[in-house]
Amino acid sequence: MLDLKAIRDDIDVIDKQIVELFEKRMKLTNEVAEYKISTGKKVYDKEREEQKLATLKALASNEFNKHGIEELFTQIMSMSRKYQYRLVTAENQYNNFIQKEKIDMDENTKVVYFGVRGSYTEEAMENYFGENIQSFHEETFKGVMEALKMGRADYGVLPIENSSTGSIADIYDLLVQYDNYIIGEHIVKVDQALLGLPDAKLEDIRTVYSHVQGLLQSSKFLDTLNDVTRMEYASTASSAKKVLEDNDITQAAIASVRAGKCYGLKVLKEAINYNDANSTRFIIITNKKMFLKSALKTSICFELPHASGTLYNMLSHFIYNNLSMTNIESRPLEGRSWEYRFFVDFEGNLNDPGVKNALNGINAEAINMRILGSF
Repeated sequence: MLDLKAIRDDIDVIDKQIVELFEKRMKLTNEVAEYKISTGKKVYDKEREEQKLATLKALASNEFNKHGIEELFTQIMSMSRKYQYRLVTAENQYNNFIQKEKIDMDENTKVVYFGVRGSYTEEAMENYFGENIQSFHEETFKGVMEALKMGRADYGVLPIENSSTGSIADIYDLLVQYDNYIIGEHIVKVDQALLGLPDAKLEDIRTVYSHVQGLLQSSKFLDTLNDVTRMEYASTASSAKKVLEDNDITQAAIASVRAGKCYGLKVLKEAINYNDANSTRFIIITNKKMFLKSALKTSICFELPHASGTLYNMLSHFIYNNLSMTNIESRPLEGRSWEYRFFVDFEGNLNDPGVKNALNGINAEAINMRILGSF
């Protein structure tokens, strides 16, 4: 009968040898890094790694072991690259970002926000910037981005995520289309209300207008109403404005009590969102490559080859550098079926050594990596 202890002792001896050989290999990696520094050669050599994996797989005795060898040495070479990224001075995108102690702001500062007067975005703007600024609104997300691009505003405020309904996909797409950068965020508690004309009663309502997010957040309440049509509109506050302007007693809007006061509407029902902890996260953006010294998070996006393990390999850069991810999203790439762009938020700002190291690696190994901001 086999002696399990003896077998485990043999495995322990082999594992010790593997560790010794790994450390010997990593010392050679240091010499490789020195050579690459002196010659300007890139750390990641895809062709060399593919050739190396093919050679090593051929040494294995069966298909199971071939797969195991490929997986093992893929990880070993990945660790080798991560070590080299710490030593090689790479050309980094964040070199162009300027660190500031605080946001430049005075009575001439122009801030553009999404929606109209009375919107949650206006509330987020006032909470973040105060009232000693010049503000104006745009009724589309793209309009806010364009205002920054054209220099009509110094900063912009946009919603990006709701705790009940998730991320707002359009914002992610616009962050890629425009050279605007996230420098801050602010969270607003969202309590949706059903608003109608002053003489309206709940039973009068036949059509409810709101932004798609407002309709989704209040969907369970709307399910309790009979013969009511839901209509998507530009924003929650602009829906309230529409009800006032149309002067139709059968119309109602889902928006904030604040919006109701702005437009002289009656609150037919308060707190109609199904999640009592309903909140929206707003981002503060600018067209300048800057970040605050106090920034706690960084946001990036990148594309990946459509191959097994590529996302895992990218995310391993966060693990290796002890960086916690706070959010990950994916968006389909236009014209390329089943291929995606990934958006990742993680802890740390652009001055942190671990962040720099992770960005070096992802920039070298992913496709079209871009820094969206540090905030």
